[in-house]
Amino acid sequence: MSDAGMSKVLTQPCVRCGAPVSLQTALCERCNPLGLAQPSASQTHGTVFLGIGAAVLILASLAASSVKGIGPFDVQMTPAISVPGGLSVQVSVTNTGSGGGAATCRVTTTKLGSAGVQEIVTTERIEPGATVSVERELRAFGSEPIPLLISCGG
Repeated sequence: MSDAGMSKVLTQPCVRCGAPVSLQTALCERCNPLGLAQPSASQTHGTVFLGIGAAVLILASLAASSVKGIGPFDVQMTPAISVPGGLSVQVSVTNTGSGGGAATCRVTTTKLGSAGVQEIVTTERIEPGATVSVERELRAFGSEPIPLLISCGG
């Protein structure tokens, strides 16, 4: 018989041992000798979906508990001083929360023409009740002193 007369049978590997089985089955006769019902594709996909959902919930829970108690942070900033290439400010951040952590502060302005411009100032780890001072040179606002606003989060 020629190759044109033969039809090719499509197979997939047995999920347990890898032996070729038809596309409609998941286990070969050696791995399923009693011919028990095979899991359907929707059952398999549903199980995987539930596993992924459970993993996401567990990771979200761990992430939330790892930052619990960090901050809030009280922040004060000195008026900006003109320096070559930007503005220099001194930022003092106090951790008023019950857990230690680093603060991420956003410096902005309300000056027309510069509104929407921002710079980020980060601190080292601050223990509860402690204060850290950092000096930063801000380049985004130009070198002419303007009123700046600052807010900090964890």
